[in-house]
Amino acid sequence: MSKLFIALLATIGLSAAATAAPATYTTDANHTFAQFEYSHLGFSNQTSRFNTVNGTVTIDLAAKKGSADITIDTKSVDTGSSIFNGHIQGEDFLSTVQYPTATFQSDDMIFKGDKPVALKGVLTLKGISKPVTLKITHFECKKHPMAGVDYCGANAETVVKRTEFNMGKYAPNVGDNVTISIAIEAAKKE
Repeated sequence: MSKLFIALLATIGLSAAATAAPATYTTDANHTFAQFEYSHLGFSNQTSRFNTVNGTVTIDLAAKKGSADITIDTKSVDTGSSIFNGHIQGEDFLSTVQYPTATFQSDDMIFKGDKPVALKGVLTLKGISKPVTLKITHFECKKHPMAGVDYCGANAETVVKRTEFNMGKYAPNVGDNVTISIAIEAAKKE
């Protein structure tokens, strides 16, 4: 009887440890970036990206909870043209001298079954903070086959109106709706 009791306590202890297992992941700078897309005069959808994005994501898969704290270096904008990079960094748009970073902070990760499907949080861009929901379109956690450590990766997107962030020059001819997509890969902190 005492062996059964000890086994039962051990099982309860393991179950408790499994449910209280949040893990924090730090972004991999070589595989984490944000891109944005908008209509340019109706001729095409232009896509550009930010090359420097960093932050942390904390996930508790057992409790189905999570959070994110992401910072984008707005001076790392990459349109494919150095002239246009300067234009986008100017006061009419990102105003990177005054606002060198954009942030997304969330403590509300939404799950469907065992997978996160969205992050509700606050995007701060050009000094203006607005609630946004990032829809998670892909999510995977596993041992990294080359690095040999636990990794999580995801793709997520949202649509914002640039006029709401004091970047409305040329609207509506240049589209007001901007799709922001984030690709993230992050290593588990030990």
